Amino acid sequence: MKKPDGKVVLLGDMNVGKTSLLHRYMERRFQETVSTVGGAFYLKQWGPYNISIWDTAGREQFHGLGSMYCRGAAAVILTYDVNSLQSLTELEERFLALTDSASADCIFAIVGNKVDLTNDCALPPDENRPEKSVASCGSKVRKQVHAEDAIALYKKILKYKMLDEKDVPAAEKMCFETSAKTGYKVDYLFETVFEMVVPIIVRQKAEGPPQTVDITDYKPAKRTKSGCCA
Repeated sequence: MKKPDGKVVLLGDMNVGKTSLLHRYMERRFQETVSTVGGAFYLKQWGPYNISIWDTAGREQFHGLGSMYCRGAAAVILTYDVNSLQSLTELEERFLALTDSASADCIFAIVGNKVDLTNDCALPPDENRPEKSVASCGSKVRKQVHAEDAIALYKKILKYKMLDEKDVPAAEKMCFETSAKTGYKVDYLFETVFEMVVPIIVRQKAEGPPQTVDITDYKPAKRTKSGCCA
């Protein structure tokens, strides 16, 4: 298997649709899925680069693994359900701290999934799936999370990371609403993120691999026979 040049990680509570988003993009289909156990990834060729996309478990018992999967990530996609305000709150309270292990220049996307279930009827046709992307009214629910809520979270992330808004992509550009079921804006989400990841990959390659210590070469100092004052 080819070695990834960069890493993108999906984080979010269980049942927000992270796995379904990834299946829709990579396999071009919607699949009702069970909760992810641990993590899984796909490898995507984007230009000359290989980008790994990691799907992580949202369940509480696997929460500690998120930091490991985020290590060195060039981008993190924080995913919530537009019909659940709690799922947005969880991103800040449970998942944001997991990104401390990501790359220093990591970018963040805030994604509200399941817009097909809302009563904001008639989603605009998706250019990739025009025949299936229009949602009709009916037994829809009222959207609980709106664009301004996602933008507010994005700005909180910048504050948490001590980043200046002038130095990062604008909030309006990094907050998305998608439907894994219909395919609405799924391609646009991933392709936007990939385009922003490429300069990070180029910069990291130019800087060379991070300086690390190989603990296998460690040899303990020899003890002397003469005690503490030797």
